[in-house]
Amino acid sequence: MDKVYISQLHVEAIIGVYDFEKESKQSLYFDVEMLTDISAAARLDDINLAVDYAKVSERIIAHTQAKPVELLETLVEQLAAMILNEFNVQQVLIKVSKPEAVAQAQTVGVEIVRKK
Repeated sequence: MDKVYISQLHVEAIIGVYDFEKESKQSLYFDVEMLTDISAAARLDDINLAVDYAKVSERIIAHTQAKPVELLETLVEQLAAMILNEFNVQQVLIKVSKPEAVAQAQTVGVEIVRKK
C-alpha cells in the first residue's frame, strides 16, 4: 500500500469544552496519512485516479469550521469517516494537535487510525 499525506494543515476553529474556548477560534494542526494504491494514477498521470490532497485538505478545513464540537476525539472520528467515505483510501491516520490547550505543553492532541 502507498501513502498520501498532509503535514501540519493549519485550521482556525471553535473547539473545546470550556466556555472561554467557545468564544474564539483556536489553532489546530492536522497530520493525515492515507493508504491507497497510487499505481494507476502514476501510470496514467491522471489526478482523477489519485487521492487529491488539496481536496482532502479543503474538506478537512470546511468540516472543522462548519461543525463545532467540544472534543478533539469527536472531530477526528468525524474526519476519518468522511475521508474513508469520500476518497479512495483503505486506511487513514489522523493526528490533530491543539497547541494552546495546555500552557505548560508545546502541544496536546489525539491520533487515530481507521480502516474501511
